[in-house]
Amino acid sequence: MLNEKEIYKLVNIISKATDEVLTIYNSQEFGIVEKDDNTPLTLADKKSHECITKGLKDLSPEFPILSEEGKEIPYEERSKWQYFWLIDPLDGTKEFIKQNGEFTINIALVKGNKPVFGVVSVPVRKEIFFAYEGIGGYKINYRKKTFSNNEELYREAQKLPLDGERDYIAVVGSRSHRDEKTEEYIEGLKKLGNIQVISLGSSYKICYLAEGSADIYPRFGRTMEWDIAAGQIILEETGGKIVDAENLEPLKYNKTSLDNPPFIAKSKSFIEKYE
Repeated sequence: MLNEKEIYKLVNIISKATDEVLTIYNSQEFGIVEKDDNTPLTLADKKSHECITKGLKDLSPEFPILSEEGKEIPYEERSKWQYFWLIDPLDGTKEFIKQNGEFTINIALVKGNKPVFGVVSVPVRKEIFFAYEGIGGYKINYRKKTFSNNEELYREAQKLPLDGERDYIAVVGSRSHRDEKTEEYIEGLKKLGNIQVISLGSSYKICYLAEGSADIYPRFGRTMEWDIAAGQIILEETGGKIVDAENLEPLKYNKTSLDNPPFIAKSKSFIEKYE
């Protein structure tokens, strides 16, 4: 069973995947094809998937892996899982292709129906965020280094959230998937004070909340479980939360459908000020 003493191993796995993705990103030879759902797939998606799945199988062969780029696994089989890895090898493929740097790599360990560990890499910004249930959320500056133990890792890590005082409400929204409901929700926030909207891609938006750089992220468009599981535990471990926009309950994972409901993500500071 994986425990918090092995967090550094997960950071090493995502760091290796980050190297693979950056090599392709810098080469500009993306090998783009179109998936069945008409979304793009690049060579970076495939290489990251291969790198992460190999690392996770070596680390914990007893845990199944559910990946955006892996085979579809029926709920009848998934429903028997107590623990499993939930990964998105490249979240924000459109951002990757546009080369705006706003894409991430995501690995989460799910226990039952909730994430208990998460690590997110933001390759171009050279940042890695990670959290383990009950331990807190952290950020390190990525560099080509293999950690030998947690002590080495934590010496370089910053505990989150960082100081983020401001006199306005910073709202993050999708750069590629903004919709009318989201705009209406943002408009409603104006009764709380001055609003500044920041457009970002991928799960980096959730990490932005976790570190204290933004306050709230409403999402009414389609997302999948692998898009936000790692970000959810990182945000929760920094005092924030992600809730279903309808019933305000925490999001659940390994559902019959892997689609997420509309959700609202809130930072620790937003909760303290407005709830």
